[in-house]
Amino acid sequence: MIPKPLPSEYNDYYHKYIQPIPDQTDVLELLLKQRQEVTQLFGRVTESEANFAYEPGKWSIKELLGHMNDTERIMAYRALCIARGEQTTLPGFDENAYVANSGFSQRTLAGLLKEHQVIREATVALFDTLPEEALSRVGSANGSPVSVRALAFIIAGHERHHLQILKERYLVKL
Repeated sequence: MIPKPLPSEYNDYYHKYIQPIPDQTDVLELLLKQRQEVTQLFGRVTESEANFAYEPGKWSIKELLGHMNDTERIMAYRALCIARGEQTTLPGFDENAYVANSGFSQRTLAGLLKEHQVIREATVALFDTLPEEALSRVGSANGSPVSVRALAFIIAGHERHHLQILKERYLVKL
């Protein structure tokens, strides 16, 4: 089981993602459960509803899922780099620019969901195969220190955050 990171292992910004996860959570098990939850929740959305945004200027449902996919890829890449001993500061990213340049609205929701499943499988495989000593390695991303294990919890917490938004702001209006 991957231990929950200490607050010193990540930027304060990520506290909102990590803190709500209970201390004794098996984060890999949580990641696998979330894969099912994503399929169930986004599966309630029809293709014609998938470009819905709950208010002007907000992402559509497809863009929300695409953002979740992009973020998981980036955080898993950071975990891989840091686990392997990378000393270079890894870059940040502008999620709004990524979504604006993504073409998510031209893709199918089913395609984005399939992509999520593949990304999640790869993420779990990565964390499941890392040596124990690699989990506590700390590197730098976007100018802040972050541990490998913090990145696992950030991925889970970020998805939990966006699934809550999906439930509270999107699905209630469909």
